[in-house]
Amino acid sequence: MPVNPDLAIQPPANLLLERYFALADEAATNAFGARFAHAIESVRDAQQQAPGSKSSKAFHGLQVQLVGDLGAGKTTLVRATLRGLGHTGRVRSPTYTLVEPYVLERPAGELALYHFDLYRFTDPAEWADAGFREYFDSGAICLVEWPQRAGRLLGVPDLVFSLDLDSEGDGRVLVAQAYSESGKACLERC
Repeated sequence: MPVNPDLAIQPPANLLLERYFALADEAATNAFGARFAHAIESVRDAQQQAPGSKSSKAFHGLQVQLVGDLGAGKTTLVRATLRGLGHTGRVRSPTYTLVEPYVLERPAGELALYHFDLYRFTDPAEWADAGFREYFDSGAICLVEWPQRAGRLLGVPDLVFSLDLDSEGDGRVLVAQAYSESGKACLERC
């Protein structure tokens, strides 16, 4: 449950695809992150090569909202995704900085990824005041922990990843929901 249930995520739009993944341990989370990274690359490449596309302008980025309690594995999943995209440096949690930017050299050109953590927000207006909208309109990958803290200001995500303890309490269950065609294409490749 979110710390403040008044800021809970509402169903953002029509659900296009939902899949469940059992993540028994950190190795399984890392493996899913690698598959997700490969899916991002695959969708990006396909969109850039689509007829009528103009180079990197065809890929409009992704907004991925990560939902789960403290310690659910949200940052671990982001770290695994970054590693899958070729990032070799440190991956810090943006709990205090609010956003950590990454620019990744990829065969199809640079890929910008922004990792947000909105846990410290107490009012959705703080998201608007922070000036983050430009990141979401830049064709980047935006991975957002604690998106419910921004209320409806984030708009409709491409994907929502909800992490929770499995019934035995040993691993995690990831419920992945796609709300856009790009999100659906990524999820189909995971």
